[in-house]
Amino acid sequence: MKIPYFKRSIYLKKGIGHVQSLYHSKRFDTVQSYANHEELLIHILQVYLDAFPIKDAYLLRYSPIGFVAEGIIFLNESGGSHIGEIREEIRSFPIIYAAIEDKKAKFCTGMDYLKNISMKYSIPPQNNTFLIVPIFIGSYVFGYICSTQLEEEIDINDKLLDDMTTFGNMIGQLIIQARNSKKEGFLSKRELEVMRQVAQGDSTKEIADVMQLSELTITQYVKSAIKKLRAKNRSHAISILYQEGIIL
Repeated sequence: MKIPYFKRSIYLKKGIGHVQSLYHSKRFDTVQSYANHEELLIHILQVYLDAFPIKDAYLLRYSPIGFVAEGIIFLNESGGSHIGEIREEIRSFPIIYAAIEDKKAKFCTGMDYLKNISMKYSIPPQNNTFLIVPIFIGSYVFGYICSTQLEEEIDINDKLLDDMTTFGNMIGQLIIQARNSKKEGFLSKRELEVMRQVAQGDSTKEIADVMQLSELTITQYVKSAIKKLRAKNRSHAISILYQEGIIL
């Protein structure tokens, strides 16, 4: 999975006005133009690298249940990889927690960097910077992009952080739009609710207690969802739902 090397970002040349126009331009077309959810996410990171003075991007999904973030994809100028091995309890990382709570892009360097960074990120030893952009819509934060390599001689100021925050909000709208388009006519509201809880690791009994339904009914919802998804089992069904962006 190779991507082009963006030597100078669009942001440096044209500012956030141009970045905002990307959302409405052919850079994103419509959510239906992407073969699957993963293709959309890769393209989002490519636009992020193109738009800002950044050289790498880690994309993670976030759940407020347990304050857990999980890695999805990493991209830089050399290519990309899946980063499912990354799993963070974000309250252990003040800068990530603050970005999610405030719904604002954050940046740290120097001593603050040493206090905030995790060894799980593949960071060259000469780097001492960390930037995080929350992905959100309204008050709902469901992911973030973080970067550790910036273009040389770049001043990360409040204006740039504000523009990155705007980008995170635009991307949030796009991802939700994609998710909703996939949901329509796919799984019923109940089936989707049950499968979300299955994805969180809840047992049939726990789900039944929360939804105030019988365990037999919950089992039937799961079987129905597996059949509609043409999955082999629960785990396969959950994997499909994540890949298609139906659950985040």
